[in-house]
Amino acid sequence: MLTSPLAPYLHWAKTRPAPAFDLAGSNLLACTLDDLPGAREAVELTAADRGGYPPLVEAIASHYGVEPGRVATASGCSAANFLAIGALIGPGDTVLMEGPWYDQITGACRLLGARVETFERRFEEGYRIDVGALRARITAGTKLVIITSPHNPSGMATDRDTLVALQAMAEEADVHVLVDEVYLDVTNMLHDPPSRERPLAFPRAAGRYTPAALVGDRLLSISSLTKSYGLSGLRCGWVIASPAVAERARRVRDVIDNIGAAPADRLSALAFTHLDPLAARAYNLVSANLEV
Repeated sequence: MLTSPLAPYLHWAKTRPAPAFDLAGSNLLACTLDDLPGAREAVELTAADRGGYPPLVEAIASHYGVEPGRVATASGCSAANFLAIGALIGPGDTVLMEGPWYDQITGACRLLGARVETFERRFEEGYRIDVGALRARITAGTKLVIITSPHNPSGMATDRDTLVALQAMAEEADVHVLVDEVYLDVTNMLHDPPSRERPLAFPRAAGRYTPAALVGDRLLSISSLTKSYGLSGLRCGWVIASPAVAERARRVRDVIDNIGAAPADRLSALAFTHLDPLAARAYNLVSANLEV
């Protein structure tokens, strides 16, 4: 029986008093239906599901430049993290998690019976990952390493060289590395702004920061339409992994919510056909706020 919240921050965020001016949120300003052309016409109460709504799975795969078999969909990024964690660990396993960390992820590991150990990402080191020091922390019981990129809360994104080193470490140590990349698209927008001639550099491998799953099969990319596009209400999240791990994630979903909500899946697939204007909207909002 749970006697305290598994994710204290999220519990606080949902139960705190509502302020007149809220500076504690982490979302982009939410889109309205008017920001998604054709949204009203696209809504239906049913949708085919074959391990995910096929048009949505194909759109996510195209966004990354991978085969659809490497995609597992989920009800938001938090659920995608849970599916990936559930696919890779069990009771008694050890998970190495960065600190500071996003507590929903550690709560998921503990709920599944894993032991969570942490390694520090330090201000003095620019919050970078020391792969050699990390490897020294891995034991026979370690099954999963978890990081965020950009790191939550420092904002430090993980460069490709570090990802390559993490892939080599994971192969040698027989572990996987989960990378929560929910802010990665908007980070790449800021480094490579959308323009009329080239609204966005897709697939995402063309951006400054490469998605982890495009570097090696021991790395997983977790993301959603929420933080970078202002579509939190759609609860559209996903796992990009090797075909075998993606299949295990889909089987984990079988015993959680089974399939996505048809209206949300249909609208999410529609959103992928409008990513350029959604990205331009996001870029304009975030770049103006950075100036402030």
